[in-house]
Amino acid sequence: MKLSITARNMVVTPAITKRIEKKTETMGRYLWPETEMQIKMHKEKSRRVVEITVPMGKNVILRSESSADDNLFLAIDTALAKMERQIRKHRTKLGKNLREEIPDVPEYIEEDLAEEKERKIVKRKSFPVRPMSVEDAAIEMELLGHNFFAFVNIDTEQTNVLYLRKDGDLGLLEPEA
Repeated sequence: MKLSITARNMVVTPAITKRIEKKTETMGRYLWPETEMQIKMHKEKSRRVVEITVPMGKNVILRSESSADDNLFLAIDTALAKMERQIRKHRTKLGKNLREEIPDVPEYIEEDLAEEKERKIVKRKSFPVRPMSVEDAAIEMELLGHNFFAFVNIDTEQTNVLYLRKDGDLGLLEPEA
């Protein structure tokens, strides 16, 4: 696995690099040797933000992000833990086919992959979806106190999802034609 570490508004010290290399060492056993893990760090006011991106194949890109108040190491550890869970989950989903392609997978990895618990749906909820504008959907979402809202866009007549982003702005998910 190849590491690419970049930083904005901060300096990457040898201690930071060493910590990242030590924490990613175990993840290397789940990834191809040519896989590149991109770690981007930046400072926002008093927060330290760490973003990790790992392309896992043609159409799969894993991403994790974490931030902490003036504690870069905590942000790094949290983001790497999230990424490791995603990588293990992705590898578990690929299942037996991928493991057959890799003849030298150690037994302890097979055991780790077998231990992964698959998520299940524990609650179902139905609701009426009515045509409305994006602005009306934003108001409705705010009134309900939710961080996302599904609706039929009156302009496109397609189901859209409006969601609240971490930065406080709104995002809109629209299906491709």
